[in-house]
Amino acid sequence: MPLLNTLATPYAEALLQVTDARSEAEEVAGQCKELLAVWDSSTDLREAMTSPVLEPDAKKKALGQLLADQIKPSLMNLLKVLADRQRLTALDAVLRRYLELFRESRNISLAQVRCAQALSEEQTKALTAKVQSMVGTDSIEIDLTIDTSLIGGFVIKIGSQVIDASLSGQVRRLGLSLAKAS
Repeated sequence: MPLLNTLATPYAEALLQVTDARSEAEEVAGQCKELLAVWDSSTDLREAMTSPVLEPDAKKKALGQLLADQIKPSLMNLLKVLADRQRLTALDAVLRRYLELFRESRNISLAQVRCAQALSEEQTKALTAKVQSMVGTDSIEIDLTIDTSLIGGFVIKIGSQVIDASLSGQVRRLGLSLAKAS
């Protein structure tokens, strides 16, 4: 188990226990996704919260002012504990691990989908239905990202299984076929 995962797992497990006991695990999972999106997109926030120059109390106060009305107290408590222990550098790992544990506990499969362009609502529904039939379960979570390097189509990753229905993948396979033929 990677070192960061070893650090993140106890915090994530504790948060899952607390949120399960309070019947708010699903809501906190949604808040974790939103917080991860902000964390990943805001270098200023990430640098401030991981800076060794800022004291833990200042970080907790800033987090409280930024997020108190938007997240459950259990998630806020986790942020404060991480700040106190100078572990905010592992925040993204803790949140991702929480989401993994949450999905495992609910038997939800994660399908990571990369598309060349944004999908319409109808396309998203059709893709979700297709992935559900492939996995054989209704409990599926789609993590959709836009990757213009695909040129067209999409790539689906479920666990270790990868389905490449992208234009760039087809071009690559065609090139390999031509190279073998010559």
